[in-house]
Amino acid sequence: MRLCSGRDPAALPVLRAGNRPGAEVTLRHTFPPDPQISLRERMVRDQVERRGVRDPRVLEAMRTVPRHLFLSGLERSSAYNDTPLPIGCHQTISQPYIVGFMTEALALKEPETVLEIGTGSGYQTAILACLVRKVISIERVADLADRARENLLALGIDNAEVIAGDGTAGCPDRAPFDAVLVTAGAPEAPRPLLEQLASGGRLIAPVGGRSMQELELWTRTRAGFDQRRLIPVVFVPLIGEFGWKE
Repeated sequence: MRLCSGRDPAALPVLRAGNRPGAEVTLRHTFPPDPQISLRERMVRDQVERRGVRDPRVLEAMRTVPRHLFLSGLERSSAYNDTPLPIGCHQTISQPYIVGFMTEALALKEPETVLEIGTGSGYQTAILACLVRKVISIERVADLADRARENLLALGIDNAEVIAGDGTAGCPDRAPFDAVLVTAGAPEAPRPLLEQLASGGRLIAPVGGRSMQELELWTRTRAGFDQRRLIPVVFVPLIGEFGWKE
């Protein structure tokens, strides 16, 4: 996908009865209703909101983005289940709750630019693209990068760019970034990704062993970096120069 230059057209306001009275939820993209909308509503209510995710823009993005379109074959029937699902090439689409939790933790603002490491089939990319001005996403597996571009294009998402390559090195020629979201487990937060954060920028990443990690939230400050450990998680390994080796 191309990365839009300048400011995109005004985002569309979306009003929901479940939001705080008088509040307006604004997303950069909306999509036509489809037969799965009731399943998405239930997914957000039962799996995401009830577990503590409260950001109304994140919840609305998850109600809006058709998760099933980022899966193939028999997996589509399980798209709104409370579980990660395989997308081929030994990769997975994350559990809905984890998508919501990680996205909310970054406290994203509409004018920001986000770097995503590990595009997969593009679902998390689409969620981010609903919330911020620009998304750059790097996927190590070229076939998945191609599929993600097709998925995003089919939905008319034009403020995200998918690059095939080693995401552990980041994208220095596009830095600095307001936020970085890493969707695979690393032995430590990759130093190049931290260095590519703008002042006040946030990075969230699963950090630990190959089979189990903790989500870490890093914030760049004038003095260096603040780090918080959040919740235990299980992600596929982050492969690359500044991650795990093959």
